Amino acid sequence: MKATPLAIPDVYLIEPRVFSDERGFFFESYNQRQFATLINNQATFVQSNHSRSMKHVLRGLHYQIKQPQGKLVRVIVGEVFDVAVDLRKTSPTFGQWIGEILSAENKKQLWIPEGFAHGFVVLSAFAEFLYQTTDYWAPEYERCILWNDPVLNIDWLIDEEPVLSAKDLQGKSFHEAEVYD
Repeated sequence: MKATPLAIPDVYLIEPRVFSDERGFFFESYNQRQFATLINNQATFVQSNHSRSMKHVLRGLHYQIKQPQGKLVRVIVGEVFDVAVDLRKTSPTFGQWIGEILSAENKKQLWIPEGFAHGFVVLSAFAEFLYQTTDYWAPEYERCILWNDPVLNIDWLIDEEPVLSAKDLQGKSFHEAEVYD
């Protein structure tokens, strides 16, 4: 397993060592000891989630203002563009975003620590997305920032309007959003 720190500190691209031959492939998708060493974080996962979405579905930008969740995310079918936005007010990268293409083919994962909003858009016909979280879902603390906030100016890599949930349509602007101290 290889962990590459990205432009925003504490966000890592995780690439497993894949063993492939004519029969198929094998890789270790998670190893607690290796993960903790590579990202210098003793994250413990308490919940695993699995979603399936159709092309151009955009989920996000979600976070929990209390009980913040660190997330280890990956795609097992299809392809998505995955985005993390730094909401740590004291961070030098506050308000900046990072995006990576995650797919079943490239088998890459993204580690997004607590203190970030998270979202993704499906680039393939459909995608299945897995994520492990460091805290439980707490709907009373869930918040959403508008996907197309002009301050964030995220390039979602799509030319069409995304398909959004009612909740995501009502997200707040970046300037109105609650952030982490």
